[in-house]
Amino acid sequence: MAIPIIEPTSSDPRSGEARAPVEAPQLRLFVMALFFIFGGITSLNDVIIPKLKELFTLNYTQAMLVQFCFFIAYAVIGIPGARLVKKLGYMRGGVAGLLIMLVGCLLFIPASRTATYGLFLLALFVLASGVVVVQVVSNPLISMLGKPETAHSRLTFAQAFNSLGTTIFPFFGSLLILGGLAKVSAGDLSGEALDAYRTAESQAIVHGYIGLAAALAVVAGVVWLFRNALKGEAHEESSGLAGLDLLRRPRFGLGALCIFLYVGAEVSIGSLIVNYLRQASVMGLEEQVAGKMIPLYWGGAMIGRFIGSVVLRLVSPGKVLAGAAAAAIALIVTSAATAGAISGYALLAIGMANSIMFPTIFSLACEKLGSRAADGSGIINVAICGGAVVPLVTGMIADASGSLTVGLFLPALCYAVIAYFGWYARRPA
Repeated sequence: MAIPIIEPTSSDPRSGEARAPVEAPQLRLFVMALFFIFGGITSLNDVIIPKLKELFTLNYTQAMLVQFCFFIAYAVIGIPGARLVKKLGYMRGGVAGLLIMLVGCLLFIPASRTATYGLFLLALFVLASGVVVVQVVSNPLISMLGKPETAHSRLTFAQAFNSLGTTIFPFFGSLLILGGLAKVSAGDLSGEALDAYRTAESQAIVHGYIGLAAALAVVAGVVWLFRNALKGEAHEESSGLAGLDLLRRPRFGLGALCIFLYVGAEVSIGSLIVNYLRQASVMGLEEQVAGKMIPLYWGGAMIGRFIGSVVLRLVSPGKVLAGAAAAAIALIVTSAATAGAISGYALLAIGMANSIMFPTIFSLACEKLGSRAADGSGIINVAICGGAVVPLVTGMIADASGSLTVGLFLPALCYAVIAYFGWYARRPA
């Protein structure tokens, strides 16, 4: 089929004015597909954590290294990823990111054959590196594909497809990956028997990621067909160290901090759902049953984003963000103060409160960046490394206190800062 050539226009980069909107229905479809894919892959960590925790008899701090190695890629790759996208362009940059993700998926094969926890962590880092590049492309591109005044709503709508992936992937991942946990415990084995058990059980992880590798190859091929879809694409050269001068803008700097805290809080809660719901004081569920509950957390975010894409057209995005963060704090307190199903479902409902946070923080922080959008997106992606730091510290608190509930008060503190930013940014930049 014919590939449409889009010719976006932009004003003088020094003016900071936004690029004229690009009308490209086909590009919107593929960008939303990218949101779906990297959202689903990221949420699979919530299923892998209890699996690897059991296989390698890890404590919570050690198990959270899964999230640390995945999300630290945002700190390492975020700015180089932005440079790569500026050099290759949005579409070719997206293809590069997808191919890096494919390599990360294939690295699960040697990790499984050697039954080495460190190799699993390396595979996750490489996979995440590709995700970072894809996100550097996706966030500013979806903002370009329409009118600037509806960017908040459009990015929230696109993030709903991200949440669709985070809802679907964990459900099938729990069926494939967690099914064997209740049969044998690694803690009861040793020597060759333990090595054989780890190798056999990790095959379930490998099968899932090989399937993802095949899907990524197909998507990369399709996106390559659209590599020339943005004609006249231009990026301003970074001033300062890779655009870090943007952090001197109070609105952008505080927004980047809130991305760090939001992703950290969201990932901390998602990572602990299975173990939290297994507690006798909460719902006392078995691993696979608890794993099937993860989609409720991410599904709430999906529903909230579809609703939020409408609400954000009617209410100040900053006020909506402040209200959502306050609701998340209230749900954490409710979960900590109650027991049984109320405690469990209050924790899962935080997904609904999370729904509009990332896209709203991103768009509020990046207002008026104009041709510096790629730099801003790269720095925001560095801030996503909060998903490495906050969950690890949450795990340390849980280990030190002997209570997952106590560990959840760190995410509550993160939401308090986000609520402040929402109120601070309630007026347009």
